[in-house]
Amino acid sequence: MMTSNFSEIQKKSNPATVGWALLDFPASVIWGDPEPIGDLMNCVETSDSFNAPDGRFCLFRCPVDLHLRCFIDKNGNPNLQNVDGDKSSVRQQMLSQLVQLTSKNEWRHPDRPIIQVITPYICLADTPVYINQMPAYMHYSKTQLPGLLIDGRFPIDVWPRQLMWAFEWYDTKMEINLKRGDPWFYAKFETEDPTQLVNLVECELTHEVKKYIQSLHGVTNYVRQTFSLFAQARKRRPKKLLFPLTKINSNNYE
Repeated sequence: MMTSNFSEIQKKSNPATVGWALLDFPASVIWGDPEPIGDLMNCVETSDSFNAPDGRFCLFRCPVDLHLRCFIDKNGNPNLQNVDGDKSSVRQQMLSQLVQLTSKNEWRHPDRPIIQVITPYICLADTPVYINQMPAYMHYSKTQLPGLLIDGRFPIDVWPRQLMWAFEWYDTKMEINLKRGDPWFYAKFETEDPTQLVNLVECELTHEVKKYIQSLHGVTNYVRQTFSLFAQARKRRPKKLLFPLTKINSNNYE
């Protein structure tokens, strides 16, 4: 029978600090703050396991209305259509810049298109932390999506790259219909100590940090296995990446 209290175990480690920021992006005010969702992750203890990742999950919400249809043109090429047309809250020119259909040779299945929304969100840390991007499975959605979020995992103390919403469209007869503010995806933060809480803070991106982030941009155009570059990136990273905009208060974790 497990008798140890998870909150007592967590007190043994000081919280890890994870920073988030927005890169320069037109109309950046549409991108909301990530929302910690520790309250949803209630500690459940059983005789052989427990589930209590409090403080390590946050929610990102959809920044715009997305109502998309996929169709195949006369040459057999997939295309995206804005279902709402002129009535859409997002102008067509801006939508085409926001949502991208990846090349067919990058699809995981020949009949399942992959679309991407590149976001200006950056997460970073000065201690070893991995970010896991995953579907918002603890939030109820009124509209079923016709596919799957492609998740990702990478070390934000070494590889702080922009987050993206990558979606594999399983059923192209169905439309994607997301509203601004809908739960979009989660980020879960992993530290070397699995009992450690995470303190998520907004941070400033200095010129040196922006330059480092830019050096990581677009490497997939040249190298397929980016993890092979982690060691090189670690050598070149600035001594400090994380510059919180507000004083870190750890009282809530004591």
